[in-house]
Amino acid sequence: MSQATETEVAHAAQHIRSLTQALQQVLFGQEELIDLVITGVLARGHILLEGLPGLGKTELVKGLSRSLRLDTKRVQFTPDLLPGDITGNPVLQEVNGKREFVFQPGPLFTNILLADEINRASPKTQSALLEAMQERRVTVLGQTHDLPQPFFVLATQNPIELEGTYPLPEAQLDRFLFKLEVTRNNVATLERIVNHRELGTDPVVEPIMSQETLDEVLGLVRRIYLPVPVANYIARLVDATHPGQSTAARGIRYGASPRAALSLASAAKARALINERPHASFEDVRFVAHAVLRHRIVLEYNARIEGLTANDIVRALLEEVPFQANATPKTMVQA
Repeated sequence: MSQATETEVAHAAQHIRSLTQALQQVLFGQEELIDLVITGVLARGHILLEGLPGLGKTELVKGLSRSLRLDTKRVQFTPDLLPGDITGNPVLQEVNGKREFVFQPGPLFTNILLADEINRASPKTQSALLEAMQERRVTVLGQTHDLPQPFFVLATQNPIELEGTYPLPEAQLDRFLFKLEVTRNNVATLERIVNHRELGTDPVVEPIMSQETLDEVLGLVRRIYLPVPVANYIARLVDATHPGQSTAARGIRYGASPRAALSLASAAKARALINERPHASFEDVRFVAHAVLRHRIVLEYNARIEGLTANDIVRALLEEVPFQANATPKTMVQA
C-alpha cells in the first residue's frame, strides 16, 4: 500500500474542514468533541458518547449522517429489547409455492446505528452488538449476514441515572474506539443556542461528502505514514497502563489491551489527515489518548475510593511516558 501524498492529503482535508464547519453549526461550543467524533469516524471506529440528557448527543449523530449522506437508524435501548429486535429475525414466508423462513434485517443493517441509552438494554441484547461491532456482520440461526459498509455504532449513555441500567462489560467497551464525555455548555453557548434554535426543530445540514468521496477519505487514512518512533511510543504508552509497568499505573487493576494500541494508531493517522499531514506524530497520539484509553482501564477499589478517575491515570501516563524510548520520563525531568 503506497503512502499518502501531500496532494491527496490536502484535497481530503478540504472535505474534512467542510464537515467540521457543518457539525459546528449543529452543536455549538463543542469544537473538541466534534473533532474527536470526526477523528473516530475517519478511523472507522465506534464511539460511545456519555453525557447528561439534552446536551445534543443525538443531534450530533443526526447531523453527521446527513452531512455524509449515510443511512442511519436509531434504536432506543430498553430493558425489554430483544437481540432479534436489532439484528433481525427469520420470518415464515411463502417462496415459490413453499413456506420457508426468510431473514428480515433489523436496524443493525445501516451505515450509522444510533444506539440511544445503550446501558438500559439487558446484557443479552448488548452482546448481540459484539459480533456486529467487531466483524461487521451478524449471525442468526447459523446464517451469517454482512452489514453495509461503512458501518458505525454511535452509542449514548447517561452517567447518572443508574437505576435500571446494565453497565457495559469490559469486552464490549473495548469494541468502542472512543469514549467521549459530552460536557455542559457555558453561558455564552447557551445564549447562542437560545438565539438560534427552536424547541422541536432540527438544524439544517447540507450534504458534504458523497459515499464515493467518503470511501476515498477512509482509504486515505490507512495510507497515512506511522513513523517507527511514534509506533514505539504507542506500544510503551499502552504497556505502561498495566500494573507494575509505571508509577501512574499504581491505581490500575487491569490495563489496556492490544486493541487499544491499534486504536491509538488508527486514530493518530486520522488526526494527522485532519491536520493535513501525510504522517502521524506524537502529538496526534496525545490528542486521542484520553478518548482511547479512559474506558479500557479498570481501577482498583482503593483508587476509586481516593477519587481517582481513568482520566487522572491517563493524564499521569502522558506525563510519565517519554516520546523517545531511552529518554528520561517527563515526571523526572519536571522534578
